[in-house]
Amino acid sequence: MLVRVVVFAGIIAAAATQVPMFLNSDIVNRPKPAPVEAVSLPPQKAEPPSLYGSVSLRADAGGHYQGDFAINGRSVHGMIDTGATYVAINESTARSIGFSSVDLDYRYPIQTANGTSKAALVRLDRLEIGGIRIRDIDAIVAKDSALSTTLIGMSFLKKLNSYAVQNGTMRLTQ
Repeated sequence: MLVRVVVFAGIIAAAATQVPMFLNSDIVNRPKPAPVEAVSLPPQKAEPPSLYGSVSLRADAGGHYQGDFAINGRSVHGMIDTGATYVAINESTARSIGFSSVDLDYRYPIQTANGTSKAALVRLDRLEIGGIRIRDIDAIVAKDSALSTTLIGMSFLKKLNSYAVQNGTMRLTQ
């Protein structure tokens, strides 16, 4: 009986990831594209270019999805973290994108891989990768000793139309 419940829950969870795609009226009501003539395209790079608000990231050797983002117009390398509630940046990155010490009130306790620490809550004007541009994203700022890399968490991902992983590639769509 428990096995049936677990299998049923897994099927429901998998189906739930596909429902937003079918509910999006743009997809349902989109006219079929007109046929086009076959053309010879140049060979693509290992990672296809970002087009029309969609980006594909290949998993690195450790299985992580990383990319070059722009936060408030500044270039930042970040790693997608679906387990992080917020986009998380360290203090050095926060300063480089325009936050001063006055803006950072380290009063929120957080649990990181390096232990318990305090973080400041901020609002990012925009976060971009490829053709994707999202505005007004909640983020936390942690001390440099608590966070060594930028984590792109759910406060960004939930503003996308979709994100999915298939065959070692994560696709983000705005």
